[in-house]
Amino acid sequence: MQTKIEKIDSSSALAIKIIEPQEDQSLDFLSFREKLSFANISHPEKKKEWATARLAIYDALKALEVPYPGFFKDEHGKSQSMNGQGFVSLTHTPGFAAAIFHREQPVGIDMDLIREKILKIGFRFLDPFELDFLEKDPLHYTMAWSAKESIFKCQGKRGVSFRDNILLEPFDIQTNKIKGKIRGTDFADHHYTVDVRRLDNVVLTYTIW
Repeated sequence: MQTKIEKIDSSSALAIKIIEPQEDQSLDFLSFREKLSFANISHPEKKKEWATARLAIYDALKALEVPYPGFFKDEHGKSQSMNGQGFVSLTHTPGFAAAIFHREQPVGIDMDLIREKILKIGFRFLDPFELDFLEKDPLHYTMAWSAKESIFKCQGKRGVSFRDNILLEPFDIQTNKIKGKIRGTDFADHHYTVDVRRLDNVVLTYTIW
């Protein structure tokens, strides 16, 4: 399976994998709890997405020489390591799955297909200030959505509105960095820098607290 592994620094790494059918033996590293979760997924595509995301985090951990601990979702839907060490975020979109791990800091990662229809729903997740500086371009809107998704995953709590609580600073469609913050909630006053990657017709973003 094709994999892109990026060691960000000595404490963090990410991996991107193409989603392909999985051989059962390739998932032997999963914890017992994860194997049960995998067995309970009935939809074939969702099964492949779930497995590929786990393979991605396994590869990211291997790059850092960190043993795979197993992961579960907490009450906010955020993935947590079973041994309580390190921080992880997983994502998938049609064709790809990705994961990021950091030894000490919360992380968030997201992948999204670039689609024309996002222009019609921009008002649902964008502040009027953001609508003013964004070009009417599916790529620019997808970058904004994905950056907000990465910030949302990094902060790790429910009840944060993309439109009302996550505000992005103006950014160019060619940029590889987006700055943003959370406002108006108990999780406010923290500023995020989101890294941006383009893979064919997919936008990938990630942020480290």
